[in-house]
Amino acid sequence: MPRIVLFLDLDYFFAQIEEVENPELRGKPLCVCVFSGRTSDSGVVSSANYVARRFGVKAGMPIKAAKKLLPEEAVILPVRLEHYANISRQIMDNLKKFNTPLRVESVDEAVMDVTQAVGSDYAKAEEFAKEVKEMIRANFGLTCSVGIGPNRVVAKMAADYSKPDGLTVVKPENLEEFLSDLPVKNLPGIGAKTESILAEHQIKTVGDLSRQSLEKLEELFGPKKAQYLYLASRGIYDEVIEERPPPKQLSKIVTLKRNTREVEEVMETLAAAASQAYTRLASAKFFASKIGLIAITTRLETITRQADIRFGASLDEVLRTLRILLTKLLETDEKMMLRRVGVRFTGLKPVSGQTSLNIFSEG
Repeated sequence: MPRIVLFLDLDYFFAQIEEVENPELRGKPLCVCVFSGRTSDSGVVSSANYVARRFGVKAGMPIKAAKKLLPEEAVILPVRLEHYANISRQIMDNLKKFNTPLRVESVDEAVMDVTQAVGSDYAKAEEFAKEVKEMIRANFGLTCSVGIGPNRVVAKMAADYSKPDGLTVVKPENLEEFLSDLPVKNLPGIGAKTESILAEHQIKTVGDLSRQSLEKLEELFGPKKAQYLYLASRGIYDEVIEERPPPKQLSKIVTLKRNTREVEEVMETLAAAASQAYTRLASAKFFASKIGLIAITTRLETITRQADIRFGASLDEVLRTLRILLTKLLETDEKMMLRRVGVRFTGLKPVSGQTSLNIFSEG
């Protein structure tokens, strides 16, 4: 039976929750931010509503930069990760009641295999999606964007295409038409580095990518990634939708905007990475007993430092510990310049012996 996959993306999740709980915020530029600790402006934007985005504000942007773009009436709020994670758990538990294979992708994303539920009928799949959207709106007051397609990759791209509060259906016969003109960066798994390499070879759209031979892609990226790009760009990369097993660790590594050893500059980027990883822990009802700093230097050396943290440590505590580890690391070599940084949670244990969601580590 041909697979039909539904991808759900909760719209500007953190900021939207704040709007629902504080209706007076609607219509105002709103940013939910991770504060890294030193000053009232140090940190990054974690979530921005669409009003703020019209001023050029994006997730991951330093708070200082965001404030320069925003008008005076803009609202800046600190993240409430445990609260958002609790709402995420409730939503995912409600999705499980539809009795379809479900995989939680992150605190605000999930993918469902609805093949059996709709009998491979795209019209029924669209009605199914409307039921899901209405359930979330009725129970939580939140909107979400949903994409439907023959596999997860296409369904995710369809969900991205229809933001906010949209519903896009991509049938197998419409794959080429839907994919051909999309920028390559819209394909899941293509980051800035891959996009840059493709641009050097005049490959700018998913359609351009789909016309490349497997051999050429292998020359550029190696066999594993080439296989994915070759199939995904043609809309035929398939995978079974099932829950991931609980991880032994959870990590997030990001590239700095520039090579640097400035603690405040590094902490802004590190705070965003730590926030994402911490949210996954909270949404899964996991605690960690250790926090690790990952530093990759301009000499491409990977250096790690680790410290114990208490079970249930707050994000502020995590960031304070990371700051200490970072400062001590840089003191060991006054010429050390960092290129990438990351965070790793280890010693994971479920809060109550069972998890509501599964989380996964990523490099």
